[in-house]
Amino acid sequence: MRLLFGLTYYRPYVSGLTIYVERLATALARRGHGVTVLTSQYDPSLPLREVIDGVRVVRAPVAARVSKGVIMPNFGGLATVLALHHDAMSLHLPQFDAPGLALRGRLFRQPVVLTYHSDLQLPPGLINRVANRVVDTANVSAGVLSTRVVAYTQDFAEHSPFLRRFRDKIVVIPPPVEVAQASQAEIAGFRERWNIRGPVIGMAARLAAEKGVEILLNALPRVLQAYPNARVLFAGPFENVLGEADYARRLAPLFQRYSDHWTFLGTLNPREMAAFFPNLDMIVVPSLNSTETFGLVQVEAMLCGTPSIASALPGVRQPVQQTGMGLVVPIGDSAALAEAIVEVLANRARFVRPRAEIAARFSTERTAAEYEALFNELKR
Repeated sequence: MRLLFGLTYYRPYVSGLTIYVERLATALARRGHGVTVLTSQYDPSLPLREVIDGVRVVRAPVAARVSKGVIMPNFGGLATVLALHHDAMSLHLPQFDAPGLALRGRLFRQPVVLTYHSDLQLPPGLINRVANRVVDTANVSAGVLSTRVVAYTQDFAEHSPFLRRFRDKIVVIPPPVEVAQASQAEIAGFRERWNIRGPVIGMAARLAAEKGVEILLNALPRVLQAYPNARVLFAGPFENVLGEADYARRLAPLFQRYSDHWTFLGTLNPREMAAFFPNLDMIVVPSLNSTETFGLVQVEAMLCGTPSIASALPGVRQPVQQTGMGLVVPIGDSAALAEAIVEVLANRARFVRPRAEIAARFSTERTAAEYEALFNELKR
């Protein structure tokens, strides 16, 4: 089957959404499907066309930006040409351009499957409020035109205002989770490189407001009282993150205050991430709003034997609740997060589950197989 994927940002942009789509698209290409990704040329240095791991990537030039949104004048022309040469669409929201793609799918009698990754919640401001409203309207329009709507979990589907509109179209498919294999030498080398000696709390994310980084920063005094040599390793983009300059400036004094206990690792490649997770005592996902709907890094860490502490957001709490491998804390509650960190450090073995138990629930191949079955059903 020839599948056309549509999303605003694709790799090398780093986010849970882009990682999800990269894994799914690559897995479907491995299964023999022709896969094309239509996305933005958000960085002018990126090629307009290339093939990555068997996936054809087509990028539309960006003429202007509105906050994190992009305006691409020739996106519609590219969408029409590509839609004519594909059998079905996989669209990934939030995305301003999704209604136009979905309409083309309907006109060409193709199944249109939306995957709803998260709500869009931009920082305060008139322009951002308008942008939020425009994208929300676009998402709803795309939902109306869609054939099916995929949600990560039933938990999020039941709590999302967007997904509740389309109850009759919902299909729950667990997200694609995979982690590279790191040798014991690589794990030990990572430990030596970053001089890891005491308890280690991990966080893997962009430095972005919705990730709740300040919740972990404000939990540190209580953690350091119990474990004075505890340390946070933060893996992910932390400098010049698109749309997050004000947030970074606001947190800068706290990073300075805890500079002896907080280390930015930058963006790690898959093998480095595979060495990162086993060196942690836990991963922390203190996300604050529904722009986060699952937290793939939780399961990646669990596959490496590392428990998770997650905020009680619908969907985000599911990896811990489904596996028992960690704790769930109230949203935005630094005191509760601190106590949970102390509890896991004191009783870590109680929160570890066999790898096979986690892998049976979550894998890229399982996700790809369920999407494949869905597209085959819709094409009949």
